[in-house]
Amino acid sequence: MRLAIIGASGAIGRSVADAFHAGGASLRLVGRRKSPLAGAARPGDELVMADVGTLQGCRSALEGADAAVYTLGLPYTTEAFASYPPMMEAFLTAAREQGLKRILLISNVYPYGLPQGPRVAETHPRNPVMAKGEYRKAQEDILLSASSPALETISLRLPDFYGPGVESSLLTMAAKAAAAGGTATLLGPADTPHEFVFTPDVGPVVKALLEHQGPVAGAYNFAGAGTISQRALAELMFKAAGHPAKLRVLPPWQQNLVGLFMPVLRELKDVRYLSETPVLLDDTKLRSLLPGVTKTPYEEGARLTVAAAQASPRLP
Repeated sequence: MRLAIIGASGAIGRSVADAFHAGGASLRLVGRRKSPLAGAARPGDELVMADVGTLQGCRSALEGADAAVYTLGLPYTTEAFASYPPMMEAFLTAAREQGLKRILLISNVYPYGLPQGPRVAETHPRNPVMAKGEYRKAQEDILLSASSPALETISLRLPDFYGPGVESSLLTMAAKAAAAGGTATLLGPADTPHEFVFTPDVGPVVKALLEHQGPVAGAYNFAGAGTISQRALAELMFKAAGHPAKLRVLPPWQQNLVGLFMPVLRELKDVRYLSETPVLLDDTKLRSLLPGVTKTPYEEGARLTVAAAQASPRLP
């Protein structure tokens, strides 16, 4: 299999690359800038600078590949998210031209909307409650409706994630604060049962799905290693760093106020419902297909995340 990883320099892209590298594969690593891609590369890999927002960029990204993983994340604004569906249309056009056999999209829980039960399986209604969710649902619908005997399409739906090198997560600030012995700011509510996927666990699942012998098209949930609250996971990070937990919880009203001056925090208001009525995934379908799926316990994940933060030259 000649695999192209779109967004290879991101945390999920690196996890996928690591899983395939462990098996001796050479990869096609696609991104906009060379230096971040080089950090994920191994000898024999191809580094491809391409703008997959255009059809020509998609063609360049997929040249010579027979499978692809689409991990690309756009800036966290509603305006940027509107580009997800047309970008997927262009990507599929290029994929058909190149004769790809399988495409796997890394998706999230936004399209599900509000949970209608304690656990959300792939059969749960998909009724997004915000524009960002609508755009991600449209992206996924375009992909899954394109599946055929010649081109199998797969969507892997993840909850929030954390791990070494993750820069955009509810727990990113907590990991850095724990590593530095500072104070972590959490976005409240911080005690609601939640779940997080440890990013190094994602790559082996993607590899197993793409290499599965037999039909595999469709959507799959990949849940975290059980339920845990933001606060509890942050406390595990401080414990791993050997520092007392110093946590500051920003309640919703303060988030609204600070959001007047911080655009990113203002955008996060859309997904606050996930901290109030979280979507907890049922991944029975995935584990039935791949009985060997493993999940890193939160305590170990916290230790590895903090260790990576401590080793980072950007540690405050």
